[in-house]
Amino acid sequence: MIVAGVMSGTSVDGIDVAVVRIEGRPPAIRFRLVHHYAVSYPAALRSAVLAATAAAKASVPDLARLNVRLSRAYADAVIAACAQADIERADLIGCHGQTIYHQGFAARYLGKRLATTWQLGDGSWIAAKTGMPVVSDFRPADMAAGGKGAPLVPFFDFLAYVHSKRQRVVLNIGGIANMTVLPPHATPEQVFAFDTGPGNMVIDACIAALTKGKRNYDAVGKLAARGHADTVIVAELMRGRYFRAKPPKSAGREEFGQEFANALLKRMTHARPEDIVATATAFTVESIAFSIEKFAPSVENPGSADVIASGGGTRNRTLMLLLAERTKRLGYRLKTTDDFGLPSQAKEAVAFAVLAYETWHRRPSNLPSATGATHPAILGKISYV
Repeated sequence: MIVAGVMSGTSVDGIDVAVVRIEGRPPAIRFRLVHHYAVSYPAALRSAVLAATAAAKASVPDLARLNVRLSRAYADAVIAACAQADIERADLIGCHGQTIYHQGFAARYLGKRLATTWQLGDGSWIAAKTGMPVVSDFRPADMAAGGKGAPLVPFFDFLAYVHSKRQRVVLNIGGIANMTVLPPHATPEQVFAFDTGPGNMVIDACIAALTKGKRNYDAVGKLAARGHADTVIVAELMRGRYFRAKPPKSAGREEFGQEFANALLKRMTHARPEDIVATATAFTVESIAFSIEKFAPSVENPGSADVIASGGGTRNRTLMLLLAERTKRLGYRLKTTDDFGLPSQAKEAVAFAVLAYETWHRRPSNLPSATGATHPAILGKISYV
């Protein structure tokens, strides 16, 4: 079966499509990446998505229109990916959608305690334009089962990276960073995963503010490399409530978005731009390393465990160098999914292709040990042509 996995993450930088050939069933699913296609959001669309994530700026009509606009963008990306892969169509599309709000914990609303999540991108619109069936809206089924709706990629991490002898932490550094812990010879029940905190999100927000919107990210970490991190501020940020909470837990712009970045910028008003970005970068590195040290099993023999990274953060050389040094002290070697034959930028899109494949075959693909759900759940909704 050929499945097109579609991912647009919390960095809000664009759309990734992975055209994947998938066969078999767990735990012996076989997959091969046929083609990876990436396209940036047009500036106006990116601005609209960012505005939608800020509750005070979002209107109901704009959210409704944005849902359709994003659906058309996803459909166009799948059509382009299939054309580049030289295939007429995929058998199935798995579209994660664009998260505009995620509240993984239960809070009171109108007399009831509830958790919720919202990803824009409607399967019916995508199916109609592409002529392909679509699985979308993956997260609510897990939340309805008592989970946090995230992370969902650990199902794929378990299938792809569990090792008979080596402990592995599979790390994705997107807008938010998340990790999957795979003990040697792990069973699904032994896998656990959670969001570690900010990935690129705080760094990107600082860059956008410091350049007045001319740049949205620190290309290969050049600015951070010229600066000096304020270790006192990093230590204070690490005392935040999110880092004290135990897994399972999930984060988003609600915790580490523009308001968080604005507070950091205000705190460092008189600092050099390179020092501000270096501090934000060090904060991301420390939050990841802290999560590994605190929640993953200790490594007895140095170098006997792996951190396997993916996502946009892997292109930030400064971040990766700092992370390699920090995780080495914990006994891990830092690698990327590229070292295992899967481009780091394509990994999450491939994962949602696999999740869609499982849904199509009426099989659950959440891991309750990762999300906190009370039972396995078949994820997503299917839209037919």
